[in-house]
Amino acid sequence: MKEKLNVVIVGGGSTWCPGILKSLTKHQDILPLKRVVMYDTDADRQAVIGEFGKILFREEAPDVAFDYTTDKSRVYEDVDFVLCQIRTGGYDMRSTDEKIPLSMGLIGQETVGAGGMAYGIRSMTDMIEIVNDVRAQSPEAWIINYTNPAALVAYGLARVFPDEHHILNICDQPVNLLRSYGRLLGCDSREFEPVYFGLNHFGWFTHIYDKAGRDLVPVIRDHVREHGFKPADAEQRDQSWLDTYAMVADMLHDFPDYLPNTYLQYYLYPKYKLAHLDPAYTRSDEVINSREKRVFAECRRVAQVGSAKGSSVVQNDAHGDMIVEVSSAIYRNTRQTFIVMVKNDGIIEGFPNDAMVEVAASVGVNGPQPYAVGKIEPFYYGLMTTQYSYERLAMEAYLEHSYEKALQALTLNRLVNDAKDAREVLDKLIEANKDYWPELK
Repeated sequence: MKEKLNVVIVGGGSTWCPGILKSLTKHQDILPLKRVVMYDTDADRQAVIGEFGKILFREEAPDVAFDYTTDKSRVYEDVDFVLCQIRTGGYDMRSTDEKIPLSMGLIGQETVGAGGMAYGIRSMTDMIEIVNDVRAQSPEAWIINYTNPAALVAYGLARVFPDEHHILNICDQPVNLLRSYGRLLGCDSREFEPVYFGLNHFGWFTHIYDKAGRDLVPVIRDHVREHGFKPADAEQRDQSWLDTYAMVADMLHDFPDYLPNTYLQYYLYPKYKLAHLDPAYTRSDEVINSREKRVFAECRRVAQVGSAKGSSVVQNDAHGDMIVEVSSAIYRNTRQTFIVMVKNDGIIEGFPNDAMVEVAASVGVNGPQPYAVGKIEPFYYGLMTTQYSYERLAMEAYLEHSYEKALQALTLNRLVNDAKDAREVLDKLIEANKDYWPELK
């Protein structure tokens, strides 16, 4: 085991990067570092975060070499962990993903529906290039990927790199939910033992055990149904996220068996959600005018004053903490439990083996060892089967340059669900993504 590690963050211009950098500096006890490099193709965005990072590391981890670059030629040399969070096309294309479907009366959202498929296909070429570049310079490096839409990206990477064992796809939403349950109950969510199954942004907690072995799901369910639900970091969240968490009470009223991932609101209540979305001002606009402005303004302030002490730039430490803790579990072989994406391979009984399911797993030096889920009830199985079929067809459309499979994928998607709508929105997305998508024939 190496005494100190080299880490690369791909997507250094992300507004989530300051939180990751902060987690890297504060968790030196579990993930000791020699070098941290941020890499991005957008020099201007990354420079704002990078200058903040230089000050942060100088003050909090002066023994760690920190830098940022747009030159990938040597960035992956002798690297141990690659933390990947890219946004191909930036916020301009995210806005397009959301607004094209909404102009047709379909839900537009970053990771779901037609917009989610557009983003997923757009991400794949860059993600494949990143994996190949990493492997050319550091064959054994762990790639911790949390690029959205993670469900599509994880499935696509598994198809392109079937023998790859050092890519781990993760998402922070289950952790955000666990922290929110902890706040609701007034206890430490790090002591929870969760049982979870589903696909990314499409899953459920069946049990959450405390240290005494008591299942907290009934307690949480009753509390949410009576008092509502807020994220653990509600004070930092935009209104759309507060509305999103509030919908959990509706889902539990109708489907009380398990605690749902918040993204299920789009699939279960598409008409309601559509009626409450503004086609002229979508989530991308909200992010640009809120978190984006706050984070970049604070990074610039830190650079100007020359100190990060007392900075409020970190918007959600759960995101950065999870990434660092997962990396640490691999490095130290702690066998800690996380909710991650892995090939099904019998984990969920009767479900396709190649599906990238999201489940609890023990994580150590050899990666995730998932816990069996077994048989699931027909309602959840049916929802997941349709979603899996959409995800598989969307990635096959990308890999095979197939218009037919893209049309099939959108027709199956619960947020489109009509072949004529699917064809119309697909044609519009093809035109909007002509600089990013392969030609579909």
